[in-house]
Amino acid sequence: MKTVAQKIQELKEKEAQIKAMGGPKAIDKQHQSGKLTARERLDLFFDPGTFRETDLFVTHRCVNFGMEKIEIPADGVVTGFGRVNGRPVFAFSQDFTSRAGSLGEMHSKKICKVMDLALKAGVPFVGFNDSGGARIQEGVDSLSGYGQIFYRNAIASGVIPQISAIMGPTAGGAVYSPAMTDFVFMVKNTSYMFITGPDVIKSVTGEEITFEDLGGALAHNMKSGVAQFACESDADAIEQIKRLLSFLPNNNMEDPPLSPCADPANREDPVLDSIVPDSPRASYDMKDVIRAVVDEGDFFESHALFAQNMVVGLARLNGRSVGIIANQPKVLAGCLDVDAADKATRFIRFCDAFNVPLLTIADVPGYLPGSDQEWRGIIRHGAKLLWCYSEATVPKLTLITRKDYGGSYLAMCSRDLGADMVIAWPTAEIAVMGAEGAANVIFRKEIKEAADPAAKRQEIIDNYENLLYNPYIAASRGFVDQVILPRETRPRLIEAFETMCTKRESLPAKKHGNIPV
Repeated sequence: MKTVAQKIQELKEKEAQIKAMGGPKAIDKQHQSGKLTARERLDLFFDPGTFRETDLFVTHRCVNFGMEKIEIPADGVVTGFGRVNGRPVFAFSQDFTSRAGSLGEMHSKKICKVMDLALKAGVPFVGFNDSGGARIQEGVDSLSGYGQIFYRNAIASGVIPQISAIMGPTAGGAVYSPAMTDFVFMVKNTSYMFITGPDVIKSVTGEEITFEDLGGALAHNMKSGVAQFACESDADAIEQIKRLLSFLPNNNMEDPPLSPCADPANREDPVLDSIVPDSPRASYDMKDVIRAVVDEGDFFESHALFAQNMVVGLARLNGRSVGIIANQPKVLAGCLDVDAADKATRFIRFCDAFNVPLLTIADVPGYLPGSDQEWRGIIRHGAKLLWCYSEATVPKLTLITRKDYGGSYLAMCSRDLGADMVIAWPTAEIAVMGAEGAANVIFRKEIKEAADPAAKRQEIIDNYENLLYNPYIAASRGFVDQVILPRETRPRLIEAFETMCTKRESLPAKKHGNIPV
């Protein structure tokens, strides 16, 4: 019979053996490829000494193809909970050094268990993905494991924040769980996602493409929009995830945490008075406006490389988290298109789910014209933007800096779509369309019959601009609540958000709407 001391020693030896993961050679290979190990990632993510591992001793049950003779430490995934900046978080981290982090029955059960616990506790859930995919030897049990994870992703959506870090290969069915989470972080040159890899693509279509070009961090941040962040390293990704969590509540029943703010709430910025160019065709950087207004110029941009005509991200105003959606005049003149609508829609719905107030900054001449946009479904995609603003019940403020025309005026959270307060700069232009377009539509005949068509056209444009190219008609109808000096933007927005922070609004009872996806 073993003594107590022997049993304690046995526990220590078993723990040490499992925590050695795939062994020194496999760990060294992981480091040589520029990646941290599963356990190193968790150590870096959680506050020192707070991580508590669960299911350390779980092992697979597969007996096919000689698997009964193979030991996989922790079954290729480390799971548990701890504190991040003092707040509770559940996480898993796949161990590529142990059978390539392949997912089998017990591997998935470990992940599902911490997902269930995160949902019960009402705290964020983070997954560090680094896996060769389904464990083929386990057959349908592996497929079932993925399905159980997908199901939990859907059930937890909108209840707790879910974040995925892609830190190695993620292929086939493994890509769907990250895609179902709220944010996806990828690491340049070491992570990739795709349904079918380069070899399969070449054999089926003849196309030759590299892993990075097909499904690397930049491909999914710039082209597909699947990922929101492209990071320089594992450590960089972990720091950015921690920063993201600092803006968010633990769950949908809480408000985001208030942070101490050293930036005066009444601070004005005279630079904003001249940031909008005199020429309507000239551009400016909307991010300069955002940084001038938010606390200490700190703007955490999401989806920075995708649909750059739209800017979305998180910031704080007097310590209070806000989600910002803004047109970017520097790219496509800030026009709305298919990708910009999708980008904004997803972000707005996330913020609304987690009680993050919305600030919309509008400078938009309209929807991007062209057959490509029409055939890609700009009507359907544009309708999503109208839908999500109408449905959002968090405080919604809209700031109009310059152009705000036609349907895009409505789409950028007009009063009619539920904006609680609308603030405009004196440079705001609120109209059905631009002056040149209006002249062509309304006064085509007069221009054609005039002795000097060019002079007549310019006269009409000037009259149109004088009559409608200002915020005062909209203000006289109550569609704009305040017209302010640009320099006053920060204090006015803070006053408005703090006034509306107790807003309560509910939607009609229903199972769910049928958003035009």
